[in-house]
Amino acid sequence: MAKQSATKQLALLGGERVGTVEQPVFPYFTKRAKQRVLRLMEEGRVLGFSRAVPEVAEAEAALSKHHGGRHVLATSSGHSSLQMALAGLDIANGDEVITTPYSWGASTSCILHQNAIPVFADVNRNTGLLDAKQVEAKITNRTRAILPVHMYGHPADMTAIMGVADRHGLAVVEDCSQAHGATWKGVGVGNFGHANGFSCMGGKQLGTTEAGYMVTADKDVYWRAGLQCQHNARSTEVGFPDEYRPYVDSLLYSHRITAIDAALLTEQLKKLPREIDARRQNIDTLRSLLTDSQFLVWPKHSKHGDSSYYMWSMIFRRKQAGVSRDTFIKALQAEGLAATSYCPSPIPSWPRLHWQTYKGPRTIWHDNLRRAKVDYRKEVFPNAEFVINNGIQLIFRFYKPAPKMMQRIVDIVDKVESNIDALRAYERNPHAYSDVDLHTGTAYAPPSITSTGKKTT
Repeated sequence: MAKQSATKQLALLGGERVGTVEQPVFPYFTKRAKQRVLRLMEEGRVLGFSRAVPEVAEAEAALSKHHGGRHVLATSSGHSSLQMALAGLDIANGDEVITTPYSWGASTSCILHQNAIPVFADVNRNTGLLDAKQVEAKITNRTRAILPVHMYGHPADMTAIMGVADRHGLAVVEDCSQAHGATWKGVGVGNFGHANGFSCMGGKQLGTTEAGYMVTADKDVYWRAGLQCQHNARSTEVGFPDEYRPYVDSLLYSHRITAIDAALLTEQLKKLPREIDARRQNIDTLRSLLTDSQFLVWPKHSKHGDSSYYMWSMIFRRKQAGVSRDTFIKALQAEGLAATSYCPSPIPSWPRLHWQTYKGPRTIWHDNLRRAKVDYRKEVFPNAEFVINNGIQLIFRFYKPAPKMMQRIVDIVDKVESNIDALRAYERNPHAYSDVDLHTGTAYAPPSITSTGKKTT
């Protein structure tokens, strides 16, 4: 990458910023999508109880085709899709589900909300993805399932995970919330596990407003899940099992999708492949321009996986840089790059899981964890800690080619790296820069990530 002059003072220290890395407005809705939504609103048809609603039937059919003919249950969120995947697999009270400590909380809370027990296995140090060998070491006679997460759009090693599951007779639930369009050995994520969940909230690659869907090859999993979350209307569909009819009532979760989001799903799915291709193209451009970075390293993902890049994620070389990751991020933000650290700490360290010491509002899972004699406070996850403490992430919404913005990202990284000595001095003695307003000055506010066409301050 072209080197910036080290004489150009860091924006963090009062210099002029490189410029905001402007991302396009996202999600982007086509004219047809907006027309369909407006028509539904004008007609007052917003509820999506079941496939009796044309938009729900259409969306689930389109998604089923996308997943090779598997059964699809549209839901209200990614979290609800994961919980219903577990429910459809009859995983509940006291069952153990092995998952990752490095993720968004929904991959754990879906287990807790089924009164099941999360068991955490460490991740691969290079990728941050669930490590199949670590999973196998955590299996007990109470283990019922494995729940891997395809973080940032990078597919987990589904060959290894399915191998562990097959050897021990376990179910697999893929959390595909960040991975629409990603593949493992050419097969789309969500097509490996026994029941899998996708988030379709507005920030995801397949973004609506707030929605999700469960996908499974097992029709009984579909019916059991639908029985528990869809306002009992799924029982009117063709093929509903007679043995479940005595249990049809309204004692359920209202995890149903709206007709509006169902219509949006159908339309958004049409353009997903080309948008994923553009994300990959932009990452390829970024990778080619960042080959000489001193302090940022690309995670070593398997050649068998093809990511869909919900986020751009890098490993920061803290020892070589001589500054903390957070200081480096602060300098990137000041120059105009809205970089961040996505996961604050391993999930098992979060206070709401520690029933032994918890003093906050009551939860629905503490009694269950107490009965299982779980003590997450004693557990350590060195690989997850490494990825958390050294990772730098950027929400990546570049769904069309953006070579100028890729170059701007590189220019910002280059400028910060070229001024690393000044950044080291700042970290040693930040009070020496007290005349610089690091909080309210226009040169230092982290930029918006959805500011196409407008410069932020």
